[in-house]
Amino acid sequence: MQVVRSLQLPVVNMVTIIILSRGKCGLSKCITHYLVAMAVADLLVVIIDLILRQIPIVYAEQFLFLRDIRVCNFHAVLLYATTDCSVWFTVTFTFDRFVAICCQKLRSKYCSEKTAAVVLAIVTVLSCLKNVFWYFLYSSQYWLSNSPWFCRVTLGVSFSLVWTVVELVHYIVTPFIPFLLILLFNALTVKNILVASRARKRLQCRNSRETSSDPEMENRRKSMILLFVISGNFILLWVVFMVCSILRRLDYLGYPIPLPIFVRELGFMLQLLSCCTNTFLYAVTQRRFRKELKNAVMFSFQL
Repeated sequence: MQVVRSLQLPVVNMVTIIILSRGKCGLSKCITHYLVAMAVADLLVVIIDLILRQIPIVYAEQFLFLRDIRVCNFHAVLLYATTDCSVWFTVTFTFDRFVAICCQKLRSKYCSEKTAAVVLAIVTVLSCLKNVFWYFLYSSQYWLSNSPWFCRVTLGVSFSLVWTVVELVHYIVTPFIPFLLILLFNALTVKNILVASRARKRLQCRNSRETSSDPEMENRRKSMILLFVISGNFILLWVVFMVCSILRRLDYLGYPIPLPIFVRELGFMLQLLSCCTNTFLYAVTQRRFRKELKNAVMFSFQL
């Protein structure tokens, strides 16, 4: 049953990719590029982590042969690379919205379909290169347990200075720095929107006594809602996993901090859940996405 439930999750991401790729949600091509890339990365995390790792766990006896094949090493590189892409695509989307709202002179040059494609390609390549070292640090044996660390590591490696530095850099790059960047860009975006909103309201009051709608501010408000919902969801669902990972490393270094096992498992679950919630977020914040999703559901029932 656990594997069956895991197989249902990619369907959600695939539906999101199809709806966004059709370009009928009222979003610019630039935004659509980022959202589709995030959905694809999330889909790969679900497949590589939840499905490809859960099957050997559920059917452990049938997959004992994996202990003697270096599949786990490749698995680890792919999983960490796709996870990095999922996280950093969120950062690039946040930065793109920051530029679009706060940097009017740079907006026309940066917020384009071509720039989005280049940025996403660079992030993908760097994420793959960054995680190659996991192939050499992990052993070839699957841990075959339901925990974030699914490849066995020898004691000599796990307590070595090299492993400590590599793991520290890994968690600093993902997700500690993305946390800081997302919070920074969101704070600057909010500040700019509030200042611009006050200025436009004063200008409207001078030009007309009647209250009228402002299309520019309405577009900014919609972009702000989508931005904050996506970035806020990322931070909330990743924070527990990040704290547990830091405490685990401190335990290895001789500074044990008692932490219930269920907290670590909760962090692991929430981190994976972050790859499955974007469809719900789009449905809540985007009226046209809800319409397209409804049409897709109705069409599936008519088949």
